[in-house]
Amino acid sequence: MKVIKEINEMQKAAADLIQAGKTIGFVPTMGYLHEGHERLLEEARKENDFVVLSIYVNPLQFGEHEDLDHYPRNIEHDLSVARKNDVDFIFLPENKTMYPSPLSIEMVVSKRANVLCGRSRPGHFEGVVTVLTKLFNICHPTRTYFGQKDAQQVAVVDALIQDFNFPIQLVSVPTVREEDGLAKSSRNINLSPQERLEAPAIQKGLQKGKSLAKTQNLEIKEIIKETRQFIERETRGKIDYIELLSYPELEPVEVIDRQVILAAAVYYENARLIDNTVFAPGDIS
Repeated sequence: MKVIKEINEMQKAAADLIQAGKTIGFVPTMGYLHEGHERLLEEARKENDFVVLSIYVNPLQFGEHEDLDHYPRNIEHDLSVARKNDVDFIFLPENKTMYPSPLSIEMVVSKRANVLCGRSRPGHFEGVVTVLTKLFNICHPTRTYFGQKDAQQVAVVDALIQDFNFPIQLVSVPTVREEDGLAKSSRNINLSPQERLEAPAIQKGLQKGKSLAKTQNLEIKEIIKETRQFIERETRGKIDYIELLSYPELEPVEVIDRQVILAAAVYYENARLIDNTVFAPGDIS
C-alpha cells in the first residue's frame, strides 16, 4: 500500500496503471472509515485490478454553521482499515494541495440538488461535484463506489458522470447497517446513549411508509404524514425533512408508477442523520 499526497504523483501512478491496461476502482471518502466504507472497498477489490482510496475532508461541502471543525478524524485508524482491505493506493492530500488558490471557475448543480439534504444545505452539492471532478481527473478511475445511504449524493454523482462524459462506471452499494437497523455513519459516535437507542426508528419509519405504499388509494402526502408521525413518536430528534420523490431524478411524483425514494433527515443535538429506502412499484411489500 502506497500513500500519496501530491496530485502529480497520483496522476502519474493512475496513468501508468491505465497504460498497462489495468482497471482502477476508486472509493472517495472523508476518512474515519467504518464498515460502510469497508463494504465499498470490498466491492472495488472484487471488480478491479487496483483500488484507490482517497481521504480528504472537503471544506467546500460544509456550510457556514456545519460541523467541519468537529468532523471525526483518525488517520492511523484509516490506514489500518485500508491495509486490512488490500487498498493499493491512498490519496491523502492537504487543503493547500487541492485548493492552492481561490477557484476561478465554480460549478453549479441545477437539478437533483434542491431537495432532500440539498434544500437545507445550500452549496453542499456544488462542493461535492467540485471535489469529485478534481478527484476523477487525478485518480482516473474505471469505476467509483458510493453507498446508497447517501442516495441524493449518488444521484448527483450519476448526473455529474453523465453530463460531463466521464468514462467512469458508478457503482451504488447497499447501505450497511447496525444489527438494529441504524445506517452506519461516522456521525453516529456523536449520538448520546438515549439518541442511539432511538435512532433506528428512522429506518423503521421509512419501512412503514414503504409498506403503506401498498395501499393504492393512499396519497403521497399521506404516506409522508404517517412516516413523519411514526418517527416523531419514536424519537426526540427534530425532523429536517421527509420526502418521496422519483429516483434518481429526484422530482415530485403524484403516484408511485416508477422507482422512487422515501428519504428522511433527523437532527440530534450533535449529529444529523440521514436514511432512505428506494423502491419500485413491484418492490412494495
